[in-house]
Amino acid sequence: MLFLSACALLAVVCSPTTASSQTRDRIVKTNSSQPTNLPSAASSQPTVVVKQSSSRPTLTNDIKVAQSPNAAWEPPVKKTASSMPINSGASMAAGGKAVYGVSTTSRIDSAIKSRYGIPYLYGSSGPNRYDCSGFVWAVFKEAGIEFARTSARSLWAASVPVEGDERFKYGTLVFLNGLGHMGIVADENGFYHASSSKGITYSPFKGYWENRITGFRKLVSEPVVASQK
Repeated sequence: MLFLSACALLAVVCSPTTASSQTRDRIVKTNSSQPTNLPSAASSQPTVVVKQSSSRPTLTNDIKVAQSPNAAWEPPVKKTASSMPINSGASMAAGGKAVYGVSTTSRIDSAIKSRYGIPYLYGSSGPNRYDCSGFVWAVFKEAGIEFARTSARSLWAASVPVEGDERFKYGTLVFLNGLGHMGIVADENGFYHASSSKGITYSPFKGYWENRITGFRKLVSEPVVASQK
């Protein structure tokens, strides 16, 4: 009995296949964490984009943007403000648009232009200050047309009225502000006068003065021509 037990134990110890036959190697498949649709190694390189030069020529001219038709239009050349009429007294006389002849009208024109811009002073007749009637008196005196230095109201009474196109001949007198002001007509657009704010100047009829005109008159005195030696 003892002999059989020892033999059985010896058989278990000496038989290596008995234990190994009961234990089998396990093959564990590991799942890859990488996606199965990865590009190949050749395609994993960064793509190089080569820019091709344009075949279009380089623009060298200035770019001009066409103006929108709705934009405010401006003239290509801005008008410069001019306080003087374009026509001279002599050209007005030559064209029959002056009260007096060419020589007298030229002297009136010269007398006006030489005083242009001189400041206003009530009751003064020059040479450094003028009021409206003092300016008219000084201009006509220099042109050879003599009359007494007086007010605009008195000069109105001493002159004769004109109508129609005669009103706008160079050298005509224009009376304004109910005979409180006067000047010398340059053309149909405006007149010369001694302005209290601007001094001796040219002003258009249209605008401020058009509703302040009392009337137009002209002097009847003939120019006094100095005797030549």
